[in-house]
Amino acid sequence: MVTLNPERTGRPAVAIIVAGGTAERFGSSSGKQLAMVAGLPLLGHTLRAFDAASSVGLIVVVCPPDRVDEFERTAVEAAVLATGHAVVAGGLTRQESVRNGLSAIPGHRPESVIVVHDGARPLVTSELIDGAVATLLAEEDLCGLVVGHPAYDTIKTVVDRRIVATPDREGFWIAQTPQLFRRRPFEAAHAAAERRGFLGTDDAAVMEADGGLVWTYPGPRENLKVTVAEDLAIVEAVLSLKREREMTGSLRIGIGYDV
Repeated sequence: MVTLNPERTGRPAVAIIVAGGTAERFGSSSGKQLAMVAGLPLLGHTLRAFDAASSVGLIVVVCPPDRVDEFERTAVEAAVLATGHAVVAGGLTRQESVRNGLSAIPGHRPESVIVVHDGARPLVTSELIDGAVATLLAEEDLCGLVVGHPAYDTIKTVVDRRIVATPDREGFWIAQTPQLFRRRPFEAAHAAAERRGFLGTDDAAVMEADGGLVWTYPGPRENLKVTVAEDLAIVEAVLSLKREREMTGSLRIGIGYDV
């Protein structure tokens, strides 16, 4: 069921938060999305960032089919969202889950931008979301944007553990989420991918395969995706620093020094 907030229906974007997956590498049977960090389920921090974004009028959470009620109760209600929202069942693949998220959007909705984001990237900011949405809307010929950053590390091509090449990293980017798309071309690209049996490695690949123009949009390296349990300590530290900065107007480094 979709819960709407009429005061936000005129906003240009719908967020699809992908919170499925088996989380095998995380090492917990309950998964990473509901792991507690800084007083809130991991997914709750992600949801609050989108709730604070002035461009987002609806948030659709896609989660494991057998845990819809649990995610609604544990993460969505805990986040106390002002933005309209829905929690829907995911599919067998990420691509199918995003398609399910698209199908959950009421047909009469005016939003023109779809913002797809990993639920396990809780350090995304409302400023990043709003800036990317504004950039996409300002470029008429643009179908999508992928948040990321240039590859800073040396890249190796490996076959069976053997390094076979060291390509020039110039031109390589590390793709993150959110990934943003104009709604109608994105829906058409998903329909075409389903007909052809195409499975992309990320959401932008679906648009690219249908010939849509996709650009990069610079994002911070700290916009990490929680993969293993140890990543929670990093998220906790960053959130604590942000909270201190918001409360005091300064960021303390070491002992006795304010920035």
